[in-house]
Order: sequence, then structure tokens, then C-alpha cells
Amino acid sequence: MPATERPSERRSAIRTAVVWDALRPVLDAGPLDVLDIGGGTGGSAVAVAERGHRVTVVDPSPDALASLARRARERGVEVAAVQGDLSTTLHVLGADGADLVLCHGVLEVVDDPGTALDTLRAVVRDGGALSLLVAQRHAAVLARAMAGHFVAAREALEPGAPLDRAGRRFTHDELDDLVATAGFADREVHAVRVFADLVPGALLDAEPGATTALLDLERAVASRPEYLPLATQLHLLAR
Repeated sequence: MPATERPSERRSAIRTAVVWDALRPVLDAGPLDVLDIGGGTGGSAVAVAERGHRVTVVDPSPDALASLARRARERGVEVAAVQGDLSTTLHVLGADGADLVLCHGVLEVVDDPGTALDTLRAVVRDGGALSLLVAQRHAAVLARAMAGHFVAAREALEPGAPLDRAGRRFTHDELDDLVATAGFADREVHAVRVFADLVPGALLDAEPGATTALLDLERAVASRPEYLPLATQLHLLAR
């Protein structure tokens, strides 16, 4: 990573590198029609558009979409923006669908994840791909316990735990079952942010080479199933 990057940018790169690594073979396949559901201010959408793809963002927040438009202008790319939510996607695309659907941080807050995935299956073209990024339950339990919130940690253990501001969490088995039931095949899952959220930022800023070494470590464990329960997030790529 360039030395000119700010510490916050370096930490952000560590947190997202595994997802981009998984998406790269899909994005390298050629110009795609990409739908980013809940894409907000365009952090992912603009980067995808810079790779030459046609991108549409669907998000309920007009403020986020305004920030997306500014970001796209500053980077010299075009990104279509539609105010709405996951239920809007079928109306946005009609019968055409998309080659790649990004659904990052959305499944946690929908009313019914199973119904949401049925909608996504209808949107993804045959031969296309779905990229899901969700919060992982075991890591949430650990984080609450380490913060001294032991009752909240106990409540978060179960699938039916009360939703908080961050929404629901998923284990790998729960997520895989939902995606399989919706009709997606060729599923691969990646552990995201296994160590990145545990390492003090001051250490990364002070130790030369620490950021690169941590990034290498995150990539090394991303595909190892024993590390999935430790990951803050799970990334599932399905076709």
C-alpha cells in the first residue's frame, strides 16, 4: 500500500481486501451489469465502475445517494442511483437482471432473509454471481464479552437473539443454508476481519511493515474454515 495513505485508509484496506480478492476473478471476466443493493455512498460501486463495469446502486437514503453522486463525479465515472430497498430491485432491473449483485451489510436488517435471498436469486442472471457480506454471530458474542457486556453476549448466542442497531448475525452454516435454499450453487465462503478488529490501530501506525504483515495474515486465513467463527464478517460468493 502506498506510504501516502492515511492510517484510516490503510485499516480500511485491510478490512476489505479479502472481499476484493474474492470478487476479482468475477470482475475480470469482462464488462458486467452490476447491482449494488444498499450501496450507500458508493465505496464499492465507484471502485467497480472504475474497472469498466455498468453499476446501479439501490439505497433508501437520499443523502447517501447524493454522496455517491459526488464521489462518482470526483472519480470520473458514471453510477446509476435509485432510491429504494431490496424489494425495489425487481422493478429497477425488470426482466434483464444483473451479472453480479453486491449485497453487503443488508441481510442483517431485512425483515425476512429467506425472502430477500429469493428476490436476489430472481435478479441474478443465469451464470451470474451474488456477493454477500454479513456480520458473523460468534465474533459478536466475543466482542460483547470482551467489552464487559456479558448479558448481551449471552443473548447474542442464539439465532433468535433480539435485534440491535446492527441487526441480526449469522453463522456460516445458517448463511450457507439460506443461500442454498434460495437456489444458489458453487458457494464459497471467506472469513473477513479475523484479526483486523482486534489489533490496536496504534500498533499498525507505529510498527513499520505491520500493516502489510497483517494484510498477508488476513488473506492467509480467509479460506480456512477453522477461522470462520472468529471472523467479524463472512463473505459468501455464490453462482
